[in-house]
Amino acid sequence: MKPLRAAGMNALVTGGNAGIGYFVAEQLASAGANVVLGCRDAGKAAAAATAIREQIPGASVDHMPLDLADLQSLKSSVDTLELDRLDVVVLNAGVALDSPPRRESVDAYELMFATNHLGHFALLHWLAPLLTAAPAARIVTTGSFAARSERLDLDDLQSTESYDPKRTYGRSKLAQMSFGFELDRRLRTAGSPQLSVVVHPGGALDSLTPARAGVHTRSRTQQLLGLPAGLLLHGKDAGALPAVRAALDPDVSGGQLWGPRQFGLRGAPHVEQPHGHMTDPETAALLWTKSVELTGVDPMAAWDNVPDTPPPAGDRWF
Repeated sequence: MKPLRAAGMNALVTGGNAGIGYFVAEQLASAGANVVLGCRDAGKAAAAATAIREQIPGASVDHMPLDLADLQSLKSSVDTLELDRLDVVVLNAGVALDSPPRRESVDAYELMFATNHLGHFALLHWLAPLLTAAPAARIVTTGSFAARSERLDLDDLQSTESYDPKRTYGRSKLAQMSFGFELDRRLRTAGSPQLSVVVHPGGALDSLTPARAGVHTRSRTQQLLGLPAGLLLHGKDAGALPAVRAALDPDVSGGQLWGPRQFGLRGAPHVEQPHGHMTDPETAALLWTKSVELTGVDPMAAWDNVPDTPPPAGDRWF
């Protein structure tokens, strides 16, 4: 396929200072995008921006302070963006806790569900005016392989009755994927030219990930020990490819799921058939309603009564 281009495009990557998010940001910058790193720590954002510029001299990289676990802070964060439009947002940031006890956000919601799903749900509400100002914006939601084996408990979204860190994480990512598919259904109903696409990185390991000064380091020993895993898994640089493809490829359609080609674990990005529990419209509609109740905002508010008008051909950035 031809190289993906993003010259003049504005892109926001949540969690763009580390892990897969960093490599999504780096690859978007390499394609010519003006990239904004959404993250809490200004020092880590600066280190990531420096690393990107070392890889791509002259890259345009900025920082938006972002704490997805604090719903009341999100409008102020978006207000710092000095942009006239946003062509892509990659909803990538996530928290994964390995062990109990159950932790809560400042809003008293279970931390992983609050950060991975509710924070992104509410953030999109505040980003909507910038996204609708773009001729054909993309909303890319990062899911996880962990969501395949989980099911949402709509009566216990906060994991107050039963808390297992791995299960709660998987459910939080499933909630995000369900949201991404439901968002595209609602955008189509609204006649919007914007697209919602869901992606997952497969099995992405630090030991298989190239070093970036100030962002990620690995010793020679770690690199060698990780080589056998490379038969089945890949690095976080490769794990970023489905999100970049979803953001830039002109052949991508809304409502698709993109992931690695080989067993969903490694390899070049391709379109996958999502599992039925990820796309179930009844579950997604109920989750949406509950998410509005918990956050106090509805991401679709800005898309109400959007006319079904295709974007001008000359204004598309791919």
